[in-house]
Amino acid sequence: MSAPPPAGGEGGAIAWKARGQGAPVVFLHGVGGGAESWDGVLARLPKGVAGLAWDMPGYGASDPVAAPGFAAWRDALAGWLDALALPRVVLVGHSIGGMIAQDFAVHHPGRVSGLVLSATSAAFGSRDGAFQRDFLEVRLGPLDRGAAMAELADAFVPGLLGTAAPPAAGQAARAAMARVAPAAYRAAMEAITGFDLRDRLAAVACPALLLAGAEDRSAPLRAMERLVALVAGARLQVLPGVGHLAPIEAPAAFAAALAGFLAAPAPVHTIRY
Repeated sequence: MSAPPPAGGEGGAIAWKARGQGAPVVFLHGVGGGAESWDGVLARLPKGVAGLAWDMPGYGASDPVAAPGFAAWRDALAGWLDALALPRVVLVGHSIGGMIAQDFAVHHPGRVSGLVLSATSAAFGSRDGAFQRDFLEVRLGPLDRGAAMAELADAFVPGLLGTAAPPAAGQAARAAMARVAPAAYRAAMEAITGFDLRDRLAAVACPALLLAGAEDRSAPLRAMERLVALVAGARLQVLPGVGHLAPIEAPAAFAAALAGFLAAPAPVHTIRY
């Protein structure tokens, strides 16, 4: 079920979709996705949950922010939740969405009742910056040379999938990435390379679940193990046969893990859609 975009933060309108009624759970997608990346998970939400999936600023029908980056995305998320009169939510973030969720929880701890972090990390790359430079050349070089986002999707998506991913998952992931605006993709990739919250995550005290794809080469299990050690009370669950795109590859397993996590915290604020 789709919902009209309310007023957002710095960038203006945020486009989003919602499903269910009950305690609010907010879904933040990855670099190559959009709100539609969560369709399979939203369709499997347990009773008593209202799932809301945004198009992050610059993606889909959401307005871009003037200066893309984690501070602006954090402010946009806060403004969007304010517009929805949601003072406290569970955040579910995948890949860069997981980084945004971490950043939001660090800066707005009173607004996050729980965290689910999928295929993400507390920091990106090497301390000397060599990995980041190579990463940007691989990921943005084709754009610089005139490639379209559909071409990037065809090149990169197969390497993001695990061996258990059905063919439809690859098709959906390529279609989602092809729809991403090049400017938004570029801004997200550049922001990722400077992300580092390792010294701040000890302040996050809410319940947390980390979901790792056993075959994820982009956010490998060792990175998720380092992250779980930084968040007090967090636990790690590994999804077998899954690569980097768990919400698309294995929505049933993702939704089941989420339902188990949500069964513990009490609902904090009920909404209906």
